[in-house]
Amino acid sequence: MIHSMTAFARESLATEQGTLTLELRSVNHRYLDCHFKIPDALRELEGSFREQAAKGLSRGKLDCLLRLQQLGDAAAGPLVIDEARLDEVLKAAELVAGRAPASQALDPLQVLQFPGVCASRADSQDALLSAAASLFGKALATLKDNRAREGEKLAALILERLDLVQAEVANTRERLPALLKQQRERVISRIEDLDLDVDPGRLEQELVYMAQKADVDEELDRLDTHIQEVRRTLKKGGPCGRRLDFLMQEFNREANTLSSKSTASSTTASAVELKVLIEQMREQIQNIE
Repeated sequence: MIHSMTAFARESLATEQGTLTLELRSVNHRYLDCHFKIPDALRELEGSFREQAAKGLSRGKLDCLLRLQQLGDAAAGPLVIDEARLDEVLKAAELVAGRAPASQALDPLQVLQFPGVCASRADSQDALLSAAASLFGKALATLKDNRAREGEKLAALILERLDLVQAEVANTRERLPALLKQQRERVISRIEDLDLDVDPGRLEQELVYMAQKADVDEELDRLDTHIQEVRRTLKKGGPCGRRLDFLMQEFNREANTLSSKSTASSTTASAVELKVLIEQMREQIQNIE
């Protein structure tokens, strides 16, 4: 299956700590290039996200934005008192009060604020990390599906233009014998008009040489070969953007040679049309993974 490198996915999930929203955007790139914007509380997931992206995607610039919209005070989660720590603090406070009778009475609120006495539940953070990891997997799957749908459209556009390239090559091949004959007759007619005395053997050699220079059968054969290879590559699927891009370079090479060997306006027009179609295919291929 052909995949595009351009796609978008957005997924949300409600948790006890708030609403997680994850957005994935991918565009074309020579390699796989991942960028993550993640809240500090979930920063430890970046390595896992990067590994998942590398397993699921081959190329493209991937931007990941993860947001946590906390739900007021509930975002802090329920408080848990460390009773062992509390006993230590109270015991220390009694010791101080015994040695300093004039000291003020202990404020319970200050005791709660003492480091280590009161903390959020550890399992709340674990649950949040698990939810974020699950959300990324879901968003990545959606992104891959979107890339596949877009890739299917790109493949259809490329095949449509490939059909036009094949038709142009066939038309040029069909016209070629008549063009070579026309070139030969034009040279002979020109010599007769000038009433020149030429050696028939030498004339024939020059005509053969001119025909060889104008012969584009080899270029047309290679264009046919490239057409079949593009079809085979699209049918095989998978990450094939680089191969297709290389084939477009080969297409251009043959089209340029066809243009340089042209001896008639019709052949020149065909070469120009081929270049236009090749460029249209190349633009689409830039987005293929």
